[in-house]
Amino acid sequence: MSIEVGSKLQGKVTGITNFGAFVELPDGKTGLVHISEVADNYVKDINEHLSQGDQVEVKVINVGDDGKIGLSIKKAKENYGRRPQKPRKPAESFEQKMNRFMKDSEDRLASLKKHTESKRGGRGAKRG
Repeated sequence: MSIEVGSKLQGKVTGITNFGAFVELPDGKTGLVHISEVADNYVKDINEHLSQGDQVEVKVINVGDDGKIGLSIKKAKENYGRRPQKPRKPAESFEQKMNRFMKDSEDRLASLKKHTESKRGGRGAKRG
């Protein structure tokens, strides 16, 4: 069985270092899952995600000329690269947008007038 870039395989974690985990592949070869390829989020301590002897699904991301095999756990997942869809709210009509804008604008103007008039006032402050 030859190992090709893009293939998904089952493997067993045989060693853990501070920069990644070594995974033994079905044909007896060993590849490295770099710490950045373990999970979708930031991994500070790889031991929180993997331990020696774990069975993992990996994807081959590169095979070096020297025989080194680069693996990824996060890219082996089915939904890798897909962003979750946010539910869309129905689009507002122009009239609805304009009404909302006018209401916000009037509220802001009223608030502004209230605050500026109180600062200008005081006894005998009128100029003529």
